[in-house]
Amino acid sequence: MWEEIVPLGYKGSYQRVRAYLHDRRTSPQSVTAGPPSPRSVAKWILRRPDTLTETEQLQLKAVRTYCSELDALTGHVRSFATMLTERQGERLPDWLDAVRQDDLPSLYTLAAGIDRDRDAVIAGLTLPWNSGVVEGHVNRIKMLKRQMFGRAGFQLLRKRVLLAG
Repeated sequence: MWEEIVPLGYKGSYQRVRAYLHDRRTSPQSVTAGPPSPRSVAKWILRRPDTLTETEQLQLKAVRTYCSELDALTGHVRSFATMLTERQGERLPDWLDAVRQDDLPSLYTLAAGIDRDRDAVIAGLTLPWNSGVVEGHVNRIKMLKRQMFGRAGFQLLRKRVLLAG
């Protein structure tokens, strides 16, 4: 190593490099990796299981084994995702009961909010209709409004909205 770093500009002695390497080789080092970040764990839980790499799957499995709350949370999140993607709104009452049985305060507020408007949520999870087109138009109008802020009056904004649509 000393022969490789001298041409690169190293001015120290061979003995100094030897001592440095000896200390690095003999010092105790931690073999285990640090825990994953909360953001990484959240991404693994929220993504489809089949899109996770093998390493991510193993890390998530280790986290789920270590923490029973995250294991239960992962099950509830994936069950809800299945309801969303497969339009299985009739399973919502059972899902809410399962969430209430587990001691997961992070899901209590979600369950309470869904329960307040249960019929609408079941309809949204079951029926094929949605308000996506309307939301797209609202988003487009807001963008036009932001672009024109402070530049012209309502009449010009109205013309742009009507001509762009």
